Amino acid sequence: MNDKTIRFGTDGIRGNATQFPFTSPATQQLGHAIGTWGALKYQNPTALIGSDTRASCATIKQALCEGLRAAGVRCIDAGVLPTPAILGLINGDPTLHMGIMISASHNAYHDNGIKLFDRTTGKISQEDEQAIEHNFAQAPEVRTTPQQSESSGAQRELYVQSILSHFEHNFLASHTIALDCANGATYAVAPQILSALGAKVVTIADAPNGTNINANCGTLHPYQLQQAVLSHNALAGFAFDGDGDRVIAVNRSGVLKDGDDLLALLLDHPACAQSTHVVGTIMTNHGLEAHVKARGLQLTRTKVGDKHIAAQLIKTNQVLGGEGSGHVIMTDYLPTGDGIFVALRALQTMLATNNHDLTTFNKYPQKLINVPVARKDNLQAAPYHDIIARHEQLVPAGRIVVRYSGTENLLRVMVEDERKESAHTTAASLARELQTQLEN
Repeated sequence: MNDKTIRFGTDGIRGNATQFPFTSPATQQLGHAIGTWGALKYQNPTALIGSDTRASCATIKQALCEGLRAAGVRCIDAGVLPTPAILGLINGDPTLHMGIMISASHNAYHDNGIKLFDRTTGKISQEDEQAIEHNFAQAPEVRTTPQQSESSGAQRELYVQSILSHFEHNFLASHTIALDCANGATYAVAPQILSALGAKVVTIADAPNGTNINANCGTLHPYQLQQAVLSHNALAGFAFDGDGDRVIAVNRSGVLKDGDDLLALLLDHPACAQSTHVVGTIMTNHGLEAHVKARGLQLTRTKVGDKHIAAQLIKTNQVLGGEGSGHVIMTDYLPTGDGIFVALRALQTMLATNNHDLTTFNKYPQKLINVPVARKDNLQAAPYHDIIARHEQLVPAGRIVVRYSGTENLLRVMVEDERKESAHTTAASLARELQTQLEN
């Protein structure tokens, strides 16, 4: 009997790659728990397994597959591919039942994680997560014999062709596009896809070495991309995160455009012509909500996390949703974010509407502070509730959102107001008071 438990966070299971549950025995048990869940849903299930470029992916993949095979699951190794490629590939192949991505997304190389997909539901449900957590608690010690997973180099080309099929041949001819691949899962396929569509591609952070994923590059560190756009006179630039499900943009003047900006831009894409709602989160900028309402549409807010956005889009039969961090979902393609696909849709829209500056909407000034925490107390209880309520009185025209990260030991404090100074000073004061309480 395993004396430790696993918990799914905002997006799968994530943590330090050298610690539980990513030690080999625990990862084997995790594979067995996932395999037991899959075997109840599908007869003789097959799992497609991808990874990003972290040095730890190989050992985690090996242990995970040992546990999966012990539970009766066939494993196919898809190699390094973006997270959305895994979902797209299992959706397109009836012989594949589950998708597993080994990645810690935007985190540094020393972390890793797993994301799970089901061919019938996309991102797995909370009930599925609970079933796997239960299976893990009951998992026997996994007895394995050395065995290599099947490999399929064809998966990358299938993903490339799937994306290309949605776009006009050579529609980017004569345009220079800059890409920041975060030394991650998009480092090979993103330049390949944009080049195939005719673009002259300037690529940075495309030389992964196992430890440089997301290091001063990607969606969290787009400074080099801004310089690349300006120095190469590019039409636009796009930065991905480590596993390729997020994207942010840089316009031709070097100005950053986040996920909220991309949502506003994509409202002009033909795929969204029949939309009545746009799905955002509690963190979505109020300026986007005003922009959406001015177009006669409604913004629906969910909890943070693209799985919640996807669930709401599917529930309401809508096309477009996302969050400022760069998770942007267009359900006519996939019920998950695909940074490469969204970048191409954004370029389509820019060119069709002559919006070469990526002009979108007027943002409310917003300040987000990440506070490291050792514990996660109930924010609805005293004294935290009282501290937050007192600060809310300082921004009567704005919003305050305080929440714990689902993937890291952080408290996220966001303050939005009509005046930048007010947002910044209120956020700093609130973060300081909450941190003091959480340290006591």
